[in-house]
Amino acid sequence: MNVKSALRQAAKEGLVRGWRSYLWLMKIVVPLSAAVALIEYSGWLYRLDGVLSPVLGLMGLSAAAAVPLLVGLFAGIYGGIAAMTALPLHLTEQTLIAVFLLISHNLIQESIIQDRSGLAFWKAAVSRLAASVAAVVAVSWVLNAAPVENPAGSAADALRQPFGAFAVGWTASIALLAAKMFAILLPLMVILEVTKTIGGIEILVRLVAPLLRMLGLKRQVGILWLTGAVFGLTYGAAVIVEEARNGRFSDQDLEELHLSVGINHSIIEDPLLFMALGIAPVWLWVPRLAAALAAVYLRRALAAAHRRLSGLLSSHR
Repeated sequence: MNVKSALRQAAKEGLVRGWRSYLWLMKIVVPLSAAVALIEYSGWLYRLDGVLSPVLGLMGLSAAAAVPLLVGLFAGIYGGIAAMTALPLHLTEQTLIAVFLLISHNLIQESIIQDRSGLAFWKAAVSRLAASVAAVVAVSWVLNAAPVENPAGSAADALRQPFGAFAVGWTASIALLAAKMFAILLPLMVILEVTKTIGGIEILVRLVAPLLRMLGLKRQVGILWLTGAVFGLTYGAAVIVEEARNGRFSDQDLEELHLSVGINHSIIEDPLLFMALGIAPVWLWVPRLAAALAAVYLRRALAAAHRRLSGLLSSHR
Protein backbone atom coordinates (compact mmCIF):
# COMPACT_ATOMS: atom_id res chain seq x y z
CA MET A 1 0.00 0.00 0.00
CA ASN A 2 1.47 3.40 -1.00
CA VAL A 3 1.64 6.40 1.32
CA LYS A 4 -1.41 8.16 -0.11
CA SER A 5 -3.56 5.04 0.20
CA ALA A 6 -2.31 4.43 3.73
CA LEU A 7 -3.17 7.98 4.77
CA ARG A 8 -6.59 7.72 3.16
CA GLN A 9 -7.26 4.46 4.98
CA ALA A 10 -6.07 5.99 8.27
CA ALA A 11 -8.37 8.99 7.81
CA LYS A 12 -11.31 6.70 7.05
CA GLU A 13 -10.58 4.58 10.12
CA GLY A 14 -10.33 7.74 12.22
CA LEU A 15 -13.74 8.95 11.03
CA VAL A 16 -15.32 5.59 11.85
CA ARG A 17 -13.78 5.50 15.32
CA GLY A 18 -14.60 9.16 15.90
CA TRP A 19 -18.26 8.69 14.98
CA ARG A 20 -18.49 5.61 17.20
CA SER A 21 -16.95 7.51 20.11
CA TYR A 22 -19.24 10.49 19.48
CA LEU A 23 -22.38 8.35 19.66
CA TRP A 24 -21.03 6.64 22.80
CA LEU A 25 -20.56 10.01 24.47
CA MET A 26 -23.93 11.41 23.41
CA LYS A 27 -25.75 8.44 24.96
CA ILE A 28 -24.13 9.36 28.28
CA VAL A 29 -23.93 13.15 28.13
CA VAL A 30 -27.41 14.16 26.93
CA PRO A 31 -29.59 12.28 29.46
CA LEU A 32 -27.20 13.03 32.33
CA SER A 33 -27.06 16.70 31.42
CA ALA A 34 -30.87 16.88 31.37
CA ALA A 35 -31.16 15.15 34.75
CA VAL A 36 -28.56 17.37 36.41
CA ALA A 37 -30.08 20.53 34.92
CA LEU A 38 -33.52 19.59 36.27
CA ILE A 39 -32.07 18.87 39.73
CA GLU A 40 -30.35 22.24 39.71
CA TYR A 41 -33.51 23.99 38.50
CA SER A 42 -35.54 22.39 41.32
CA GLY A 43 -33.49 24.47 43.76
CA TRP A 44 -32.67 21.74 46.26
CA LEU A 45 -28.94 22.23 45.71
CA TYR A 46 -29.16 25.68 47.27
CA ARG A 47 -30.69 24.31 50.47
CA LEU A 48 -27.59 22.26 51.29
CA ASP A 49 -25.34 25.20 52.16
CA GLY A 50 -26.14 24.99 55.88
CA VAL A 51 -25.33 21.28 55.98
CA LEU A 52 -21.95 21.87 54.35
CA SER A 53 -20.96 24.90 56.43
CA PRO A 54 -18.72 22.98 58.91
CA VAL A 55 -16.76 21.32 56.09
CA LEU A 56 -16.48 24.60 54.20
CA GLY A 57 -15.14 26.32 57.30
CA LEU A 58 -12.28 23.81 57.47
CA MET A 59 -11.34 24.84 53.92
CA GLY A 60 -11.45 28.56 54.71
CA LEU A 61 -14.77 29.03 52.88
CA SER A 62 -18.00 30.64 54.00
CA ALA A 63 -21.44 29.00 53.75
CA ALA A 64 -22.12 31.05 50.62
CA ALA A 65 -19.40 29.11 48.79
CA ALA A 66 -21.65 26.02 48.89
CA VAL A 67 -23.74 27.40 46.03
CA PRO A 68 -21.02 27.68 43.35
CA LEU A 69 -19.35 24.50 44.63
CA LEU A 70 -22.54 22.44 44.36
CA VAL A 71 -23.54 23.92 41.01
CA GLY A 72 -20.03 23.33 39.64
CA LEU A 73 -19.89 19.80 41.02
CA PHE A 74 -23.12 18.80 39.33
CA ALA A 75 -23.48 21.19 36.39
CA GLY A 76 -19.90 21.97 35.39
CA ILE A 77 -17.36 24.81 35.36
CA TYR A 78 -19.61 27.32 33.59
CA GLY A 79 -22.45 26.91 36.06
CA GLY A 80 -20.04 27.19 38.98
CA ILE A 81 -18.58 30.42 37.62
CA ALA A 82 -22.05 31.84 36.99
CA ALA A 83 -23.02 31.15 40.60
CA MET A 84 -19.68 32.46 41.87
CA THR A 85 -20.00 35.78 40.08
CA ALA A 86 -23.53 36.23 41.47
CA LEU A 87 -22.12 36.36 45.02
CA PRO A 88 -20.10 39.09 46.76
CA LEU A 89 -17.09 36.82 47.36
CA HIS A 90 -13.64 38.23 48.01
CA LEU A 91 -10.73 37.24 45.77
CA THR A 92 -9.21 34.74 48.23
CA GLU A 93 -12.48 32.83 48.47
CA GLN A 94 -12.90 32.91 44.69
CA THR A 95 -9.39 31.45 44.41
CA LEU A 96 -10.25 28.57 46.74
CA ILE A 97 -13.50 27.86 44.87
CA ALA A 98 -11.57 27.87 41.58
CA VAL A 99 -9.02 25.35 42.93
CA PHE A 100 -11.86 23.06 44.05
CA LEU A 101 -13.88 23.29 40.84
CA LEU A 102 -10.93 22.85 38.51
CA ILE A 103 -10.47 19.39 40.04
CA SER A 104 -14.08 18.47 40.84
CA HIS A 105 -16.69 19.65 38.36
CA ASN A 106 -19.39 17.86 36.41
CA LEU A 107 -18.58 14.98 38.73
CA ILE A 108 -21.41 12.53 38.03
CA GLN A 109 -21.17 12.72 34.25
CA GLU A 110 -17.38 12.58 34.09
CA SER A 111 -17.14 9.80 36.70
CA ILE A 112 -19.57 7.69 34.66
CA ILE A 113 -17.49 8.34 31.54
CA GLN A 114 -14.35 7.31 33.43
CA ASP A 115 -16.14 4.22 34.74
CA ARG A 116 -16.85 3.16 31.16
CA SER A 117 -13.23 3.66 30.15
CA GLY A 118 -11.07 2.13 32.86
CA LEU A 119 -11.67 3.53 36.37
CA ALA A 120 -14.51 2.53 38.70
CA PHE A 121 -17.12 5.26 39.27
CA TRP A 122 -16.53 5.46 43.02
CA LYS A 123 -12.76 5.66 42.58
CA ALA A 124 -13.11 8.46 40.03
CA ALA A 125 -15.51 10.47 42.19
CA VAL A 126 -13.82 9.90 45.57
CA SER A 127 -10.30 10.57 44.26
CA ARG A 128 -11.32 13.89 42.72
CA LEU A 129 -13.29 15.02 45.76
CA ALA A 130 -10.44 14.08 48.10
CA ALA A 131 -7.93 15.85 45.86
CA SER A 132 -10.15 18.95 45.77
CA VAL A 133 -10.46 19.14 49.55
CA ALA A 134 -6.74 18.49 50.10
CA ALA A 135 -5.72 21.09 47.50
CA VAL A 136 -8.09 23.74 48.88
CA VAL A 137 -6.94 23.12 52.47
CA ALA A 138 -3.30 23.49 51.38
CA VAL A 139 -3.93 26.65 49.38
CA SER A 140 -6.13 28.04 52.17
CA TRP A 141 -3.27 27.51 54.62
CA VAL A 142 -0.80 29.27 52.29
CA LEU A 143 -3.19 32.20 51.75
CA ASN A 144 -4.13 32.26 55.45
CA ALA A 145 -7.79 32.26 54.43
CA ALA A 146 -10.60 32.60 56.98
CA PRO A 147 -14.30 32.17 56.17
CA VAL A 148 -16.29 35.39 55.87
CA GLU A 149 -20.05 35.17 56.07
CA ASN A 150 -21.78 36.27 52.87
CA PRO A 151 -25.46 36.11 51.89
CA ALA A 152 -25.97 32.71 50.26
CA GLY A 153 -29.43 33.34 48.89
CA SER A 154 -28.43 35.91 46.29
CA ALA A 155 -26.91 33.34 43.92
CA ALA A 156 -29.99 31.15 43.96
CA ASP A 157 -32.18 34.19 43.29
CA ALA A 158 -29.91 35.34 40.48
CA LEU A 159 -29.95 31.93 38.81
CA ARG A 160 -33.69 31.33 39.18
CA GLN A 161 -35.63 31.75 35.92
CA PRO A 162 -38.91 30.65 34.30
CA PHE A 163 -38.99 27.00 33.22
CA GLY A 164 -39.45 27.94 29.55
CA ALA A 165 -36.31 30.07 29.58
CA PHE A 166 -34.50 27.31 31.47
CA ALA A 167 -35.54 24.65 28.89
CA VAL A 168 -34.53 26.84 25.95
CA GLY A 169 -31.20 27.64 27.62
CA TRP A 170 -30.46 23.97 28.34
CA THR A 171 -31.40 22.91 24.78
CA ALA A 172 -29.14 25.57 23.32
CA SER A 173 -26.26 24.64 25.62
CA ILE A 174 -26.49 20.89 24.96
CA ALA A 175 -26.76 21.51 21.20
CA LEU A 176 -23.66 23.69 21.36
CA LEU A 177 -21.86 21.05 23.41
CA ALA A 178 -22.85 18.30 20.96
CA ALA A 179 -21.60 20.39 18.04
CA LYS A 180 -18.37 21.14 19.88
CA MET A 181 -17.83 17.45 20.66
CA PHE A 182 -18.48 16.53 17.02
CA ALA A 183 -16.12 19.24 15.76
CA ILE A 184 -13.34 18.15 18.11
CA LEU A 185 -13.71 14.38 18.41
CA LEU A 186 -13.91 13.37 14.75
CA PRO A 187 -10.91 15.44 13.61
CA LEU A 188 -9.04 14.33 16.73
CA MET A 189 -9.54 10.66 15.87
CA VAL A 190 -8.52 11.28 12.26
CA ILE A 191 -5.38 13.14 13.38
CA LEU A 192 -4.58 10.33 15.81
CA GLU A 193 -4.88 7.64 13.15
CA VAL A 194 -2.90 9.62 10.57
CA THR A 195 -0.23 10.44 13.17
CA LYS A 196 0.07 6.73 13.98
CA THR A 197 0.44 5.92 10.29
CA ILE A 198 3.28 8.40 9.74
CA GLY A 199 5.01 7.47 13.00
CA GLY A 200 4.35 10.78 14.73
CA ILE A 201 3.01 9.27 17.96
CA GLU A 202 6.50 8.39 19.16
CA ILE A 203 7.65 11.97 18.58
CA LEU A 204 4.77 13.37 20.66
CA VAL A 205 5.33 10.83 23.40
CA ARG A 206 9.04 11.70 23.55
CA LEU A 207 8.17 15.38 23.94
CA VAL A 208 5.89 14.78 26.94
CA ALA A 209 7.97 11.95 28.44
CA PRO A 210 9.72 14.14 31.07
CA LEU A 211 6.36 15.45 32.34
CA LEU A 212 4.92 11.93 32.36
CA ARG A 213 7.83 10.69 34.46
CA MET A 214 7.29 13.52 36.93
CA LEU A 215 3.60 12.61 37.17
CA GLY A 216 4.44 8.93 37.72
CA LEU A 217 2.90 7.76 34.44
CA LYS A 218 4.30 5.36 31.89
CA ARG A 219 5.46 6.62 28.52
CA GLN A 220 2.97 4.40 26.69
CA VAL A 221 0.00 6.43 27.94
CA GLY A 222 1.52 9.71 26.73
CA ILE A 223 -0.83 10.39 23.83
CA LEU A 224 -3.87 9.51 25.95
CA TRP A 225 -2.73 11.79 28.78
CA LEU A 226 -2.03 14.59 26.31
CA THR A 227 -5.50 14.26 24.80
CA GLY A 228 -7.24 14.47 28.17
CA ALA A 229 -4.97 17.19 29.53
CA VAL A 230 -5.49 19.47 26.54
CA PHE A 231 -8.98 18.66 25.27
CA GLY A 232 -10.67 17.58 28.50
CA LEU A 233 -11.73 14.44 30.31
CA THR A 234 -14.69 13.66 28.07
CA TYR A 235 -12.64 13.66 24.89
CA GLY A 236 -9.74 11.96 26.62
CA ALA A 237 -11.96 9.15 27.88
CA ALA A 238 -13.40 8.63 24.41
CA VAL A 239 -9.90 8.20 22.99
CA ILE A 240 -8.94 5.93 25.90
CA VAL A 241 -11.94 3.68 25.18
CA GLU A 242 -10.90 3.30 21.56
CA GLU A 243 -7.23 2.69 22.38
CA ALA A 244 -8.01 0.29 25.25
CA ARG A 245 -9.86 -1.95 22.81
CA ASN A 246 -6.49 -2.81 21.31
CA GLY A 247 -5.41 -4.33 24.64
CA ARG A 248 -2.23 -2.24 24.78
CA PHE A 249 -2.70 -1.08 28.37
CA SER A 250 -2.90 -2.92 31.67
CA ASP A 251 -5.59 -2.20 34.24
CA GLN A 252 -2.95 -0.47 36.37
CA ASP A 253 -1.89 1.77 33.47
CA LEU A 254 -5.50 2.81 32.85
CA GLU A 255 -6.25 3.44 36.52
CA GLU A 256 -3.16 5.59 37.02
CA LEU A 257 -3.86 7.48 33.81
CA HIS A 258 -7.46 8.13 34.86
CA LEU A 259 -6.48 9.25 38.35
CA SER A 260 -4.02 11.73 36.89
CA VAL A 261 -6.10 13.07 34.03
CA GLY A 262 -9.30 13.09 36.13
CA ILE A 263 -7.69 15.57 38.51
CA ASN A 264 -5.65 17.46 35.92
CA HIS A 265 -7.50 17.84 32.61
CA SER A 266 -8.49 20.64 30.26
CA ILE A 267 -5.43 22.49 31.52
CA ILE A 268 -5.74 25.36 29.04
CA GLU A 269 -9.42 26.24 28.68
CA ASP A 270 -10.68 25.85 32.26
CA PRO A 271 -7.97 27.87 34.05
CA LEU A 272 -8.36 30.69 31.51
CA LEU A 273 -12.01 31.02 32.51
CA PHE A 274 -10.98 31.73 36.10
CA MET A 275 -8.09 33.97 35.09
CA ALA A 276 -10.70 36.30 33.61
CA LEU A 277 -11.93 36.85 37.17
CA GLY A 278 -8.50 38.06 38.28
CA ILE A 279 -7.30 34.86 39.99
CA ALA A 280 -3.52 34.42 39.99
CA PRO A 281 -2.34 31.79 37.46
CA VAL A 282 -0.17 29.93 40.00
CA TRP A 283 -3.28 28.74 41.89
CA LEU A 284 -4.96 27.59 38.68
CA TRP A 285 -2.19 25.21 37.59
CA VAL A 286 0.15 24.24 40.42
CA PRO A 287 -2.30 22.74 43.00
CA ARG A 288 -3.96 20.54 40.38
CA LEU A 289 -0.65 19.30 39.03
CA ALA A 290 0.56 18.51 42.55
CA ALA A 291 -2.69 16.71 43.40
CA ALA A 292 -2.49 14.58 40.23
CA LEU A 293 1.08 13.59 41.05
CA ALA A 294 0.18 12.71 44.64
CA ALA A 295 -2.84 10.62 43.55
CA VAL A 296 -0.76 8.36 41.30
CA TYR A 297 1.98 7.77 43.86
CA LEU A 298 -0.58 7.20 46.63
CA ARG A 299 -2.31 4.57 44.49
CA ARG A 300 1.02 2.82 43.94
CA ALA A 301 1.83 2.93 47.64
CA LEU A 302 -1.57 1.46 48.56
CA ALA A 303 -1.22 -1.26 45.90
CA ALA A 304 2.25 -2.17 47.20
CA ALA A 305 0.95 -2.27 50.79
CA HIS A 306 -1.92 -4.51 49.70
CA ARG A 307 0.43 -6.91 47.93
CA ARG A 308 2.71 -7.02 50.97
CA LEU A 309 -0.20 -7.69 53.31
CA SER A 310 -1.58 -10.39 51.01
CA GLY A 311 1.85 -12.02 50.93
CA LEU A 312 2.12 -11.99 54.72
CA LEU A 313 -1.35 -13.47 55.14
CA SER A 314 -0.71 -16.23 52.60
CA SER A 315 2.63 -17.13 54.23
CA HIS A 316 0.91 -17.65 57.61
CA ARG A 317 -1.66 -20.06 56.24
